[in-house]
Amino acid sequence: MNTTLTPTTRRTPPPHEAEKPTVHAPARALGLLDRAALHLGMALIRWGRRPGRELARHERLANSFELGLLHREREALRLQLDRERTLAQTHALVRVR
Repeated sequence: MNTTLTPTTRRTPPPHEAEKPTVHAPARALGLLDRAALHLGMALIRWGRRPGRELARHERLANSFELGLLHREREALRLQLDRERTLAQTHALVRVR
């Protein structure tokens, strides 16, 4: 027995009822100002993602730490110099009397 279980007729819509593709309005052409803005935006993105910024930030942190150490050392030396000056002045006054 050669019977088929599928229907022999196809259910396709007639050609005039077939779905027609949706036509969109044509895209607006890019003007000179639009192109310039696009290039500027891309250049800014590339500039912002340039390599080496992490290193610069690390160096800035190290520099600020080193500057803090230098400031503390300079302050300690200034205090020591002030103590030596006052000590020298007291010795000078003792010798004069």
